[in-house]
Amino acid sequence: MTYGCITSMRTRPGFRDEVVALLLSAADGLREAGCDLYLVGLSDDDGTTIWVTEVWRSREHHDASLNLPEAKDAIGRAMPMLTGEFTKQEMSVAGGLGL
Repeated sequence: MTYGCITSMRTRPGFRDEVVALLLSAADGLREAGCDLYLVGLSDDDGTTIWVTEVWRSREHHDASLNLPEAKDAIGRAMPMLTGEFTKQEMSVAGGLGL
């Protein structure tokens, strides 16, 4: 089975679009790093919540991806625009459409 996670994060007011752009800019090298699915979603109910849904070949692939220069740069630039409110749900992915 593959590894998946869904992360919810809150941005400071007015910074959601900038954080989304950073998250999407870091997506270019993810397939080569072992990512099968990377989605960035926006809350329709408020202007500060972002969800990131990821499916990886393994947890090790995911963990290694956090050391990619693009990922480190995006995380470092995004952190000041976030409130620190995060939730994360990890899972073993059995399959599904799009995988």
